[in-house]
Amino acid sequence: MNIILIGFMGSGKTVVGQLLAKELGLDFLDTDELIEKSEGRKISEIFRVEGEEHFRDLETEVLKTLQDYDNFVLSTGGGMVLRQANVDIFKTIGPVILLWAAPETIFARVQKETHRPLLQVADPLAEIKKRLELRLPFYNAAADWQVDTGQKDPGTIAKEIIIWLRSK
Repeated sequence: MNIILIGFMGSGKTVVGQLLAKELGLDFLDTDELIEKSEGRKISEIFRVEGEEHFRDLETEVLKTLQDYDNFVLSTGGGMVLRQANVDIFKTIGPVILLWAAPETIFARVQKETHRPLLQVADPLAEIKKRLELRLPFYNAAADWQVDTGQKDPGTIAKEIIIWLRSK
């Protein structure tokens, strides 16, 4: 079994994904970490030097390498759903679960993080709102199920996902 977690930065994909993997006895993978490892540099540097489009190409390549593996929870980059090719690959790997939170919640969670290239703007909250509005139709189209993570602790969210998976 594989599980794909999608959602905007700060929605809880990493923390929930790690708990979910532990609870289910699966490996935890993070596409950003896989890219950083394969490229030998940080995501912020890839964005700065080659730009967002190159980074999105790397995301797709990482996804392709995972198609032949099993028994993992995958935390994906927040913009991966913008490419239909990525969503198509998700669907071959496992169920896709959207972790969702309001823009203000996301901002509160990530405002002190300096490694997020998309927040290096004058008004990060406005940027979050703009990008969430753009991505929402893509998230909804890709997701098999979704969880609002705004007012729940990661353990509760992981349990909800497990209950949903067992009911399918």
